[in-house]
Amino acid sequence: MKSLPLIVGALVVGVAITPVRAAPIENPIAVFSGLDKVTGRIISFDVYINETVQFGALRVTPRTCLTQPPTEEPNTMVFAEVDEITLDSHIRRIFTGWMFAASPGLNAVDHPVYDVWLKDCALASSVEPPPGFQDDKYAQDPLGIIERPEGWVGMPRPKPFRAAPEVDETPPDLIED
Repeated sequence: MKSLPLIVGALVVGVAITPVRAAPIENPIAVFSGLDKVTGRIISFDVYINETVQFGALRVTPRTCLTQPPTEEPNTMVFAEVDEITLDSHIRRIFTGWMFAASPGLNAVDHPVYDVWLKDCALASSVEPPPGFQDDKYAQDPLGIIERPEGWVGMPRPKPFRAAPEVDETPPDLIED
């Protein structure tokens, strides 16, 4: 019976040190890099979630792009589907799964002519969203971690930077005793 408090104490300590993980942040844009092995060119391209973009003979479609909040260990991942357009114009799925930005070689698309890997997830892009894209589904603040309740009023924007007034740098006259 003396061991019961030890077991209960160990369980309480085990629960107390279990880390609490924040939910990942969904982002509307996946940022990929692609290598054309024939020309040696590497390009970066933004793809909206559920949009299909063609890179060479590959068609890349991200289904979700997740990042961890700033309070967590960095981990950026995308669930993507990659299809190849064959020489006889057939579409063949060559990849379905998770890609991780921290380990680009782990689940990158390795094709005889093209390689594709995840670089990052983003909240905004210079690329126009596809028709019917629901941008309001995703976080709109820069960190992507704030859920705004109904009637929320944001903080005023910071004032533009103003340079400090100039300081006279001539040394003062020395006063002798």
